[in-house]
Amino acid sequence: MKYAKADILPDELLREVQKYMNGVMVYIPKSEGLRKGWGVNSGGRAYIQQRNLQIRHAFAHGATVDQLTEQFFLSCDSIKKIVYTKMK
Repeated sequence: MKYAKADILPDELLREVQKYMNGVMVYIPKSEGLRKGWGVNSGGRAYIQQRNLQIRHAFAHGATVDQLTEQFFLSCDSIKKIVYTKMK
């Protein structure tokens, strides 16, 4: 999150905001169309998708839930959710 000084706002708008929020920080979120999903920038989403594909592949080829739990350091419930949930 980037911070910006209030002096970037027009004077009239700044005075109006100060009526309601004088001296406090205000968070202004991005517009809906500009937001990125979780893990898009960091690559976390792609990593988890790839890991889940590996888990599904191993399960389809005979690996047990217990084996996958130890291999991927996830709980049994997490492995079951991955292998038994249909892909979108």
